[in-house]
Amino acid sequence: MSDREPQELLSGSALAVFRLNGQFLAVAEELARPAGLTAAWWQVLGAVLGEPLPVSGIARAMGITRQSVQRIADLLVDRGLAAYHPNPSHRRAKLLAPTPEGRTAITRIDPGHAAFATRLSEAYGEQDLAALVAGLHRLTRVLEELGPPTPAELE
Repeated sequence: MSDREPQELLSGSALAVFRLNGQFLAVAEELARPAGLTAAWWQVLGAVLGEPLPVSGIARAMGITRQSVQRIADLLVDRGLAAYHPNPSHRRAKLLAPTPEGRTAITRIDPGHAAFATRLSEAYGEQDLAALVAGLHRLTRVLEELGPPTPAELE
């Protein structure tokens, strides 16, 4: 393996993931629109469907800034799609939870989501798609373990 090959692999994978992110966001916008949501609103509501979470926990799970999630969470609360609840573990960091209206909005996405998921799975191949998802999860874990570039790598 040449010295340049790992660098090209990193750049190539990053560029592919950036493009893929844009493609997923475009699909999510289309799927969320009939429910009166945006992709970002759907993402934040989806993060708290299983259990209420503080904004910082949502941000960590999504890999984005707390401020971005806070802005969206406040909009969801203003529109009656989510509500803040007291957090027994932290006095100031309230928990965000979907309201019944928020859950209803999410369920309106389900038919289109299911139809598109089936179409994607058939086009890509179910086993190949499952392997891809596993590979992406593994890459995420490895990047988390590596952490940011070291000072020596930045020189």
